[in-house]
Amino acid sequence: MLIRLISALKDAFHGKPLRLRSRRWKGVRKSFLIAHPTCAACNSETKLQVHHIKPFHMHPELELELDNLITLCETKGKKCHLNIGHLGNWKQENPNVINDAEIYKNSL
Repeated sequence: MLIRLISALKDAFHGKPLRLRSRRWKGVRKSFLIAHPTCAACNSETKLQVHHIKPFHMHPELELELDNLITLCETKGKKCHLNIGHLGNWKQENPNVINDAEIYKNSL
């Protein structure tokens, strides 16, 4: 419980409303990364993040929905999670993240 609270406080520090993650989130995240082990935008295999297409803080009911997840990286120089997932601003959302990741991948 303490770890979940610390994570929620970190999210709140970054401007997200204070919400606790599901106890199942860690397992869902781990399974998703096993099934999707590369960045959807650049194929990087390092510094991977599981990004919520519809943000968790706005759609907590979709937190564990696999169709609402995409793997993006925070690899130095690319930072696909920030740049494609959040349009360069952590407070932004990108509803077109899947298409934008595909466009970026095809441009490489």
